[in-house]
Amino acid sequence: MDGILDVSWRIQCLLLLVTGISACPCSDPALCDPIQHSRDLETYVFYVKSKNWKHYDWTQVTTVALFGPYDPELMCFAHSKGARFVLKGDVPLKHIVDAKQRANWIAEKVNLAKSQYMDGINLDIEQPVLPDTPEYYALTDLVKETAEAFHREIPGSQVTFDVAWSPSCVDNRCYNYSAIAEFSDFLFVMSYDEQSQIWTECIAAANAPLNKTITGYEQFMNMSIDPKKLVMGVPWYGYDYVCLQLTEDNKCTLEERPFRGAPCSDAVGRQIPYRTIMKQVNGSLTGRLWDDGQKAPFYNYKDTKGALHQVWYDDPQSIALKAAYIKKLGLRGIGMWNGDHLDYSDNPVAQQQSRDMWKALIP
Repeated sequence: MDGILDVSWRIQCLLLLVTGISACPCSDPALCDPIQHSRDLETYVFYVKSKNWKHYDWTQVTTVALFGPYDPELMCFAHSKGARFVLKGDVPLKHIVDAKQRANWIAEKVNLAKSQYMDGINLDIEQPVLPDTPEYYALTDLVKETAEAFHREIPGSQVTFDVAWSPSCVDNRCYNYSAIAEFSDFLFVMSYDEQSQIWTECIAAANAPLNKTITGYEQFMNMSIDPKKLVMGVPWYGYDYVCLQLTEDNKCTLEERPFRGAPCSDAVGRQIPYRTIMKQVNGSLTGRLWDDGQKAPFYNYKDTKGALHQVWYDDPQSIALKAAYIKKLGLRGIGMWNGDHLDYSDNPVAQQQSRDMWKALIP
């Protein structure tokens, strides 16, 4: 059957060439064939910009999701390493409530993936949806029909869907999670931004505290979602908060900024990549501190205007604790937002820090 699929795909490529699509950009035309096999442990990488991908740990990478400009060199290289290279799929839900518009959008994405010799699509919707609305049903249909089209048109292709850290209507994303998991190849669980809705005190806290993160996976599995349909997403970034007040026991009070019903939100903070954090932490007021309740590092610093800040982030220690649950819970794998948040410069210290972050993904 695999041989038949290979021939079929090559015929499709020839047809695309006839219609004006550019030829395979790889030195070896076989690298334009879709990846059809899967590995036991998924390591999912979101690519955003530049040539950082050359420094990824390709012994781990299984899928690269394109969230930046298309780079044919990256496609060829990923395929040479046996890794899938997939599109980003995002569309306003009001545009796909109509079945015909939905079909047109899917056909457009399939054709784009074919023309760029890609291996599927990552559906990154992240829009508020309430139960039993037209958007609720249209979203489920979108996942089902997208998966059917990609699997039919591109042999071995992968269709995934990004979900919040918990299925409990986080940020009003009240999706049909069980059905979406069934129709897609797997869910990428964004186990970060877990303070997007702060219902308790308005204080700075970890972006992805361990107990809260693991509770989210238990909730998904309690919906009868197969753990092999869940990939754990971890953050390679942190949040920088300005403290209205900072107590001696490191309690950083935040400005109240309501978000979707909650009195406070991490929106009052500023996202900063891991590479920036590593350049700042050692020269901060406190150096790296560890919160044993949340299993996360943080530090305090003072800016040039004299304002006190608190930064919460994830590092190899906190990520390794989460990764250990992949085997314990039987999850499909791990991934991060995003692969370009590390320092891939020639600095030896930065190189070791980046290697340690990649290594932490291995459960």
